[in-house]
Amino acid sequence: MTKQILVITLAAILALMGCEGDNGADGANGTNGSNGVDGQDWSAVNQWYIDGQARVAKADTLTVNNQAGAAKNIILFVGDGMGVSTVTAGRILDGQLRGHSGEENSLSFETLPYVGLAKTYNVDGQTPDSAGTMTAMMTGVKTDVGVISQGEGVVRGNCASAQGQHLVTSLELAAMAGMATGVVSTARITHATPAATFAHVPDRNWEADSNLPSEAISHGCEDIAAQLLAFNGGQGINVVMGGGRRNFIPTSMIDPEGKSGKRRDGRDLTAEWLAKYPNAAYVQDRDAFVAVDSQRTDHLLGLFNSSHMKYDYDRTTAGVAGEPSLAEMTAKSIDMLSKNENGFVLIVEAGGIDHAHHAGNAARALYDTLALSDAVRVAMEKTSANDTLLIVTADHSHVFTIAGYPTRGNPILGLVKSNDANGVAAVTNATDANGLPYTTVGYANGAGFASFATGGDERYNFAIDAGRKDLNYVDVQHVGFHQEALIPLSSETHAGEDVAIFAGGPGAHLVQGTVEQSEIFHVINHAANLVGKAEAAQ
Repeated sequence: MTKQILVITLAAILALMGCEGDNGADGANGTNGSNGVDGQDWSAVNQWYIDGQARVAKADTLTVNNQAGAAKNIILFVGDGMGVSTVTAGRILDGQLRGHSGEENSLSFETLPYVGLAKTYNVDGQTPDSAGTMTAMMTGVKTDVGVISQGEGVVRGNCASAQGQHLVTSLELAAMAGMATGVVSTARITHATPAATFAHVPDRNWEADSNLPSEAISHGCEDIAAQLLAFNGGQGINVVMGGGRRNFIPTSMIDPEGKSGKRRDGRDLTAEWLAKYPNAAYVQDRDAFVAVDSQRTDHLLGLFNSSHMKYDYDRTTAGVAGEPSLAEMTAKSIDMLSKNENGFVLIVEAGGIDHAHHAGNAARALYDTLALSDAVRVAMEKTSANDTLLIVTADHSHVFTIAGYPTRGNPILGLVKSNDANGVAAVTNATDANGLPYTTVGYANGAGFASFATGGDERYNFAIDAGRKDLNYVDVQHVGFHQEALIPLSSETHAGEDVAIFAGGPGAHLVQGTVEQSEIFHVINHAANLVGKAEAAQ
């Protein structure tokens, strides 16, 4: 009797709210036409009710291993610039590409059981940069804008001030502990986020020796690429894949893309990699990457572009011969690193999200978000939640917004079409006070509008064009369309709000509430007992 009363009450509430057959999980259309009267048992027919009940039941059965060191493996995914609005828009786009309305969809990492929020500010910046944020995640210590894995006591760009400021990273601790290690990025491997895993410099721009100022040279500071080869903890870094080839080869060498190297010291760091490690491989394209035998290769260096790797949309539309996907690199990394009986630490960055947002190109940012979701899905399939802590987060957000009142299922990259007073989707576009239609997604600042003829980073070759435009005859859903921006700037900026942390596996229960970004390191350290293992191995 009590149960029936509860169901009738719930049905009445749902009826008053107008929940009559709305779409539920995975794009399933509501299975009932009932408005909940006559004691309709909504627990049997309403998809949202069923899914919510199942989610809570599943969470209630989760067993958490709280012991320090319970995680054999750690995989940290960083969606560079992947703020909450990017996750939401990416989720909707992914669902719509699958033929659903999109809002009910979930990206792979959104199914992880634990979620928290990270405060992203740098020591000297309310809105952060990637060097300071990744340093926090890698070392447990917040630092200044532009500083890589060194304390806030340094003066940016001053080598002498870096004395005694080096911070030990989780990757270095793992190597000291005898674990396998890997760094994967679609950005230059010497770019701020991946660099913070293995390098220590007071300026993120010191990617090659040609970037070092005279003061740095005179005081003996090494560039980021050189520090990768100087990494000596344990067996060194086992897997390094990304872009940035030019920073590893001398100015006298021309790479496969016809670009000359940036090293003035004459060193070919790719050759040094092969000479330093036994069973080593160096690859520059996808064909060579696919040919690498994971079981017979212990150290893999893959540099697939002179600079940053291509946006995932461009990689797939142009064919896959040139560059592997983030998911493919993740899979290969796990196969190689899993050979170590002591476990592994793998850091994976989706760098294109950030780059596309800076260019004001929402479509490419979202497609790279989907590429990250694919990589996480692969990692979830190839590892076990019993022994692998998997964390997915972002280093910072962007001034990327989802606004207006679009009807459910409206194309996330499209013009806004709202519901009328009766809740029916309008046929015509919603308009602003000037009678102009507007897109759902946009930017608070940046270079602004550009038509589909200007794809990706090509936007920087054209003049800033901020403010409202007449979009009536513009294909705003074209992947090359650059959204309008309010404040005119040469490049769209980061944002300062908190970012999400998704986690699963041993130690994931520590991801909860709103925390300092530096706490992510401590979650990783607790889960794998990196400091304890590193000290015991010395």
